[in-house]
Amino acid sequence: MKEYSMIVGLDLSDKTSRYCTLDADGEVLGEGSIRNTEKGVRGHFGHLEPCLVAIETGTHSWWMGRLLAELGHEVVVANTRKVRAISQNDKKSDKADAQMLARLARSDRELLCPVKLRRARAQTDLAMLKARDALVGARTKLVNTVRGLLKSFGEAPPACSTESFAKKVRPCVPEEHKEALLGLLDTIEVITQRIRDYDQKLESMVKEQYPQAALLQDIAGVGPLTSLGFVLVVDDPSRFARSRDVGPYLGLTPRRDQSGQRDPQLRITKAGDGLLRRLLVNAAQYIMAHETADSQLRRWAWKLAGGEECKDKRRKKRAVVALARKLAVVMLSLWKTGSCYEPFPGASAKEGAS
Repeated sequence: MKEYSMIVGLDLSDKTSRYCTLDADGEVLGEGSIRNTEKGVRGHFGHLEPCLVAIETGTHSWWMGRLLAELGHEVVVANTRKVRAISQNDKKSDKADAQMLARLARSDRELLCPVKLRRARAQTDLAMLKARDALVGARTKLVNTVRGLLKSFGEAPPACSTESFAKKVRPCVPEEHKEALLGLLDTIEVITQRIRDYDQKLESMVKEQYPQAALLQDIAGVGPLTSLGFVLVVDDPSRFARSRDVGPYLGLTPRRDQSGQRDPQLRITKAGDGLLRRLLVNAAQYIMAHETADSQLRRWAWKLAGGEECKDKRRKKRAVVALARKLAVVMLSLWKTGSCYEPFPGASAKEGAS
């Protein structure tokens, strides 16, 4: 591991970032702030000799980390959720965080629980997936608003899919309320068309650029969005020595607070990418709900839930999350090996169906 004469801790904020520079002996050489712009970063770090720079994960970490690397510096991106010396500091401030980042990087970079920056192409393609998700969220909010307003007028909105909502509801709008609601329905139709456009682009992306994502769609319940999201978020499957390590990376493993005889069952950590975690949970729900998705995975999940006749919703919910975690492990294993998915590995189709 290369040693540096200067170590910089850079605490990223919205408009400016606070820095603290240490020498090899841990003495503070300088402190201050820079603007979160390319000009600001180049102005401060462009003239420095190569040094070790520790930054936090956040909105600016991706572009700033790449720019610092371009300027010749080694960048360590700290997962501050796992660094309690920063996240739970009793005297937390930007100045204190910058100095703590620098001191931890100087002592041992592994103390920062470093994360790997995603490739530029993967980051760009992932932005398209997240843009689509933002549109879906906006449409859902508008649909719920229209439903609520219609109910307040004594009208019962017809049961229909979100995609066909505007077309089916338009005739149900009372004449006196059209001025208020038709504008919302027009917006919903426009958003729906934009979502379809994104879907076409993303499906083409899978076929033309990400054949490994197409391979993952052999799993029932895993469609273009889930498979592409998995490939783009993970980016490099070799980063995980074991396939099961992907579960904690995606925040699908339970927290633990064991002490003596006390070992309560806690919620999952929800670390990592929230969109991918949601897509995997949706895929798991599909697998459990549809007999056409029968597989070893599905049977394992229902056994964990206590059987398909089980009425315990909390137990079923835990089984869905466990299946999402196991699904991620299977997907990473298929990606690594290039193998085809087998619903019942090690058994013939007849044995699996029995």
